[in-house]
Amino acid sequence: MNGGTTHCQRLRALSALLIESGDLWRPQPFRETRPGWVARWPALAGALQALTDDECAHLTDDGAAARAFVGLYVPELAAAEPMLVLPETSIRPLVLSGAFWDWEIPGRKRAQLEAFAGAVRPSGRPLLDWCGGKGHLGRLLALAWRQTVTTLEINPALCAAGVELAKRAGVMQMFACADALDPVSPLPADAHVVALHACGELHRQLLRRAVAAGVVAVDLAPCCHYHGVETAYVPLSGATGLGLSRDDLRLAVTETVTASPRIARRAERERAWKLAFVAWREYATGAAYQSFKPVSRAWMGGTFVDFFRLLCAREGVPLPSASEVVACEAVGWRRLREVDRHAIVRHAVRRPIEMWLVSDLAVFLERSGYAVELTPFCPRHLTPRNLLLSARKA
Repeated sequence: MNGGTTHCQRLRALSALLIESGDLWRPQPFRETRPGWVARWPALAGALQALTDDECAHLTDDGAAARAFVGLYVPELAAAEPMLVLPETSIRPLVLSGAFWDWEIPGRKRAQLEAFAGAVRPSGRPLLDWCGGKGHLGRLLALAWRQTVTTLEINPALCAAGVELAKRAGVMQMFACADALDPVSPLPADAHVVALHACGELHRQLLRRAVAAGVVAVDLAPCCHYHGVETAYVPLSGATGLGLSRDDLRLAVTETVTASPRIARRAERERAWKLAFVAWREYATGAAYQSFKPVSRAWMGGTFVDFFRLLCAREGVPLPSASEVVACEAVGWRRLREVDRHAIVRHAVRRPIEMWLVSDLAVFLERSGYAVELTPFCPRHLTPRNLLLSARKA
């Protein structure tokens, strides 16, 4: 398979792959001390635990490398790589007719906006910037394409800020302060709708309403597919045989390239401390894993002993002795090492799941009478959520 694979073929192939390998990637190592697949693939489990910290970090951050590594022991997973190949995006240089469009925008976000705008083809139709916040994308396209734009945003404060930014840039940009999930007002059929990183139900609602209205053009980069999903994902394209839970959808978007070393270290400590509590609760109560409410960020700023005392009190778990607390922290860090290595098999399917989700949207649009292209609009280092779905009414 290659970039010429149809959306329907890709969806079917990824469905089969994810169903077949479900026993490998569905177990959550944070919740399971010994995932069931360890007994089925002992050589893989051993190879993962033998990884150095640097090797583990590399495979955690690089999905393709993780698939290659796991594929040495599970050949069917290695077969996923060709299904993930997409045609290259033709990026057009932006010619801006004004200045100050990027006022107050951080550098990485600005680069994402410029890459998205450069990958989108003008349609000559009225622009609608869907869930646009302060209207950064709409403002950029209005300058580049020399046309007016309407930005739909629910937050009045963001709309007000966007109006001021549009004035500063000299852009004809209107703001419609409304809820994108409210289906009362239909989309105008002659609109060209653009949406960069519309989350979950916001991008699904966009496509449903666009199809219902017969909108002429849609350019969408989906994000956070789990938003708006209560328990199980319902494919827009119809039954595929693959069932995905909300947790499965969260897995698809856990990859990040933006965390600073300080934030990464803090997140690592938070997971180790939580794993220490999980191990202690199971030991003290004899109960299997139970989820617990999010932990206050302030609790992570003190010592491990303070954290443990607060969490045990909140969860109604007996407090360990002083010597047991020390042992608990060591257990937490040891479990973190195991969890990070077992989790590599899940990291290996993040992109296949994300590609399946976006292919589902593409098939839905195709079956609704649209010509659909799926391409990456920017390199991964700008954002892992770099898939651009471009649809034109046939």
